[in-house]
Amino acid sequence: MNRRQFAGATAAMLARAQGSRKPNFIFVLADDMGYGDLGCYGAQGYKTPNIDRMAAEGARFTDYYAPAPVCTPTRSAIMTGCYPARVGLAHRVLFPYSTTGLHPEEITVAEVLRGAGYRTGCIGKWHLGHLDKFLPTRQGFDFYFGVPYSNDMHQANYAQLAFKAPPLPLMRGNDVIERGPDQSLLTRRYTEQALEFVRGNKEQPFFLYLPHSMPHVPIYPSDRFAGKSQHGRYGDVIEELDWSMGEILAELKRLNLDEQTMVMFASDNGGVVWEGMGQRGYKSG
Repeated sequence: MNRRQFAGATAAMLARAQGSRKPNFIFVLADDMGYGDLGCYGAQGYKTPNIDRMAAEGARFTDYYAPAPVCTPTRSAIMTGCYPARVGLAHRVLFPYSTTGLHPEEITVAEVLRGAGYRTGCIGKWHLGHLDKFLPTRQGFDFYFGVPYSNDMHQANYAQLAFKAPPLPLMRGNDVIERGPDQSLLTRRYTEQALEFVRGNKEQPFFLYLPHSMPHVPIYPSDRFAGKSQHGRYGDVIEELDWSMGEILAELKRLNLDEQTMVMFASDNGGVVWEGMGQRGYKSG
C-alpha cells in the first residue's frame, strides 16, 4: 500500500464514522527495528504472530522512507509532518546534556487531535527534548509515561564534554518517578500503561502514541521472554514487542473498540546490526 492508498483507507474509515464517534488512533513505534525483523517481512528464528495478523488483515507497507537514520530527527518528522531540518532537529540525536528540543511553538499531531476533541497519550521513549518545556505534556499530550531519551544514555560518559549522564529517568507527566529503572521491564510497563490509557478513554476518541524503547541497545527482554527465541536477545525482545501488540489488540476487541480504532506499527529508522549483537546485547557508559 502506498501513501495514496493509505490516505484513501483513512478517508473511508472517517466516512464510516460520520454520525457516530470519531475513530481512535494508536501509533506504535519500535526503536531501531529493521525492515526484515518481522515475520510478515521474512524474519526467521522468532515469531511475530500478532503483528503478522495486522499485516494480513490490514495493510502492509512495502515502500516507506524514514526522514533520517537516527532517532530525534525521525521522531520530529513523525510528530510534526515536517522535514527535520525545518524544525531545527536534522543534525543528530539529543543527549542528556542537550539544552534544545522540539520547539514548543511547533504544531504536533497530538495538538491537532486534542483540538479536535481527542484525549492524547504518549507512553515510551520521547527523545525530542528532556527539559520541561520540550516534554510531551508541553507538545499536545494529556498524559506521558516513559523515558525522555534513548536507553543507552543511562549513566553514559561523554568524555569530550567531561559530562556523565545521570541514571536513566523514568517519568510520569513532567516528574521523574524513578532513576535507572529495570530495563527488562520497560516493554511490559509501557504495555500496562497503554492498556490503562485505552480503558480510561474508552468513552471518548483517543490518540495513543507508543514509542517503545526496544529493540534499541542495550537489549533487555523480560524474564518471560529471555531465551525464548532462536535469535538471542534481539529475537527475544521482538517477540515481547509482538506480545505487547497482541495485548493491545485484544483489549480493543474486548472493549468493542477494534472496529473504531486505526492501529499502526512502524519502526523509526531501521536496524542497527553488528556481529553477535543478538547474543551479547550492549552496555554503555
